Amino acid sequence: MTNAVTNDIVNDNSSLKERATLAALDLAAEYGWLNVSLQDVSAKADIDIDTLRQYFEDRIDLLVTFGHMMNRKSMASLPSDIDGLSQHDILFDLLMDRFDHLNAYRGGVIAVLDSFKFDPKQALLCVPHLGRSMAWMLETAGIDTNGIKGMMRVVGLCAIYMRTAYVWSHDDSPDMGKTMAALDKNLGTGEKLVNLLGL
Repeated sequence: MTNAVTNDIVNDNSSLKERATLAALDLAAEYGWLNVSLQDVSAKADIDIDTLRQYFEDRIDLLVTFGHMMNRKSMASLPSDIDGLSQHDILFDLLMDRFDHLNAYRGGVIAVLDSFKFDPKQALLCVPHLGRSMAWMLETAGIDTNGIKGMMRVVGLCAIYMRTAYVWSHDDSPDMGKTMAALDKNLGTGEKLVNLLGL
């Protein structure tokens, strides 16, 4: 009985956090990310501001929650049997799935990316969280992320992701052909660099 109650509380908290996060992205798409406050999110999501502040100290926390949502969606989209896939193919599938899921929130995500040009500090604060997501993808592909070499691999995949995200933000094709081509090229370049440096 206790476990069931605990699970219900966890699910309720997750639902509240996701509702607030998606409300924030809706507001970003309409007004720009730099113009969105927690008070605005509270009103949009119909969540009391004191309750909201229990889960989010600032807008960065909202982006972290959104990143976790995208991680879960990407993992759910990955085939259950990946033993026959190359590391390149696993990373390609994970990242393309992520961009595919981002399309559902395209306006808000692009507003966030655009805001980084005017508030670099915000982008810097997001880097560690992006690094965790990229480390998870590398480990899913069977690539070690420990030690100095592992850190460099994570940094490299972060760079690949951000370069591809720029293309995605300008890709209006229905099949995301430009994004797929850019990701494949960027991963290939990264693999050559990894081999060259002995990583």
